[in-house]
This record gives sequence, C-alpha cells and structure tokens, in this order.
Amino acid sequence: MSFYLPIADIQINLLLILFFGFIVGFMSGLFGVGGGFLMTPLLIFMGIPPATAVGTESVQILGSSVSGAMAHGLKKNIDYEIGIFLLIGGIFGSTLGVILFNFFKESGNIDLIIKFLYILFLAIIGTLMLIESTISLVKKEKIENSRKKRKRTFLDFLPLKLKFRTSKIYISIFLPISVGIFVGFLSAFMGVGGGFVMVPAMIYIFRMGTVIAIGTSLFQIVFVTLNVSVLHATFNYSVDLILAIFLLIGGVIGAQYGSKFTSRFKGEQIRVFLAMIVLLVCIKMGIELVSEPLNNSRIILQNA
Repeated sequence: MSFYLPIADIQINLLLILFFGFIVGFMSGLFGVGGGFLMTPLLIFMGIPPATAVGTESVQILGSSVSGAMAHGLKKNIDYEIGIFLLIGGIFGSTLGVILFNFFKESGNIDLIIKFLYILFLAIIGTLMLIESTISLVKKEKIENSRKKRKRTFLDFLPLKLKFRTSKIYISIFLPISVGIFVGFLSAFMGVGGGFVMVPAMIYIFRMGTVIAIGTSLFQIVFVTLNVSVLHATFNYSVDLILAIFLLIGGVIGAQYGSKFTSRFKGEQIRVFLAMIVLLVCIKMGIELVSEPLNNSRIILQNA
C-alpha cells in the first residue's frame, strides 16, 4: 500500500507509517513525551529528508499530545499553573528556533545539524536518566532520605517564587520559563515535543512527582508543537500533510492506550524504560551519521 508523498518526494508504505505512529503515540501517553525523539529518526531512516521529518513530526506530536493530555487531564495529573509558565517560555523558544531553522536550511547545513543535535542530547539525557533511575530502584530508601536532607542550591534563592498547589512545590517562575525556552528551541530544531528533557527537569529540578510531571509535560507540548507546526508549514514549507495525517491517526490511538499503563509502573521504572529507548535511538543515529560518509566514499570510488 504505497503512496507518493509530495513534499518529501518519496514513495512510502502507509501501513508502516500507521504502525509507527501507533507505537510512538503509545510512548507519548506512557512516558509523557511527544515521541518525536523516536519518530523523527525513524522517518529519516526510511528516507524522508531530515528537514521534512522535523516539520511533519511536529504535527503528529500535536495530535498524540492532545490525546494524551486529555487522558491525563481527566485523571487530574496536570499542574496547569506551572504549565502556563512552561508555555510562556516554550512559545518564545520555539518561534526563535524556527527562524534559525530556516537560516540553516537556506545555507544547506540543516540535515547535519539535526543529526548532530539528536546524538548529543539523546546521549546526555539517556545516560543521566539511566544512571539516576537505576540507582533509585536499587537504593530507593537511601535516596528518599537523602532528598529530604538535601542541601539548598542557588536555584532556591531565585526571585519571584510561587507555590504551586497541585505539585506541592515552591519555586521561582524563572525555572519553568527557562526550561520552556530551551524545550521550545529543541522542538523547532529536532521535531520533538521536548518531553525527554522537560520531564526529567520537572522531576529533578522542580521536585515534582513523576505522574504529575508527565501530565504537565503533555499539556505544554500541545501548544508549543501547535506553534512549531504552523510556523514550519508557513515559514519553512517543510510539513508533508499526507504523511502527518497517517502519523496522526496511529498516534492518537496509541496515546490513549499508553496513558492507561502509566499508573501500572513505578516512577523509577518508567524512567528506566525511557532512558533505554533514548540510548538505543542515539546509538542508531550515531551509526547512521558515521556510515553515511563511508558509503558516499565507496560510491565515488566505484564511479571513478
């Protein structure tokens, strides 16, 4: 069941796209991430140009995140107060990111930048999450005691602190705004919702509970990816709507199933699963980046 994608300029199997959309949507509901960190590389591996993969995936993330956020909202797993400050930073960061994306696309360097960013951030985030969450599972009681006695850092002295009742935390609004800016920038450049950065930040920096962090992450992702999708479609012309629709269908269905499994796992277990998947994608991207120049060299030698 092949179909021609006009923007991507490639023939692709739509059943395969539906299947991948479902898997990524399932992960969105389970882990509180948009799933772009997995789907964008998969699209690139299937031959979709990186710039088109980033722009199109933002639309799929939008749909699956809406579905997942609604499910978590019904369970009251969203802190809307802190989500607003994340959103303020996210809109600003994503808008700036799309402008820079267009600049590098015009210069012809965007494909290399996208791949490099994936390898860098997935390696860092995946490694840190895997180490911390594994330690938490092995020595849970000791870590809980150490958290209660933790020393204050400069983050505790930032101004404009507010008490967020749903999350039961007391932090400066500069923290969620800063995280929102950074995540919004990544959303524009990498075709991701940014949950793989935002969820750990809310857990380890804001001291939020894992389930609330997942729900709040999805709430923020909905509006940031909407902004990114519109800008990529109108400013960079990098959104393939046909591809996005089929990704969206699979993603919406998958997110509903994924959200039902969140409460069945401990927070540490969810973080271990997510970290392992992040590292696997990172390794695959690294292999692709290294092997591509070698394959090109072989083709040149064969033609010489």
